[in-house]
Amino acid sequence: QVQLVESGGGLVQAGGSLRLSCAASGRTLSNWRMGWFRQAPGKEREFVAAIRWSGNIYYADSIKGRFTVSRDNAKNTVSLQMANLKPEDTAVYYCAADRLNSYSPSSATTSYDYWGQGTQVTVSS
Repeated sequence: QVQLVESGGGLVQAGGSLRLSCAASGRTLSNWRMGWFRQAPGKEREFVAAIRWSGNIYYADSIKGRFTVSRDNAKNTVSLQMANLKPEDTAVYYCAADRLNSYSPSSATTSYDYWGQGTQVTVSS
């Protein structure tokens, strides 16, 4: 059974930076597609970024140019570097894994089999 654990969330002022990490246990993730999603209060979970084992990367338009996703297969981790944070980035951020590395849309929550518990990111104005 795969477990994903996010870390690195916290409170930051607008314009600041945070780095989220997702550590996996129970399985090597090197061949899997990994995604980041977020969910703000009262809103649906939305796509943030994804990275395939091949290195192909996808970003939501709302964060493009500010966030960077990366993976370290040797450490079995995926990271999300967030810069120039805005109050509207406030949300619980989730790491997700697609074990089949399928060609379903990276932006769809249904494309992923495993989810972490989430980490809170709060951006103050």
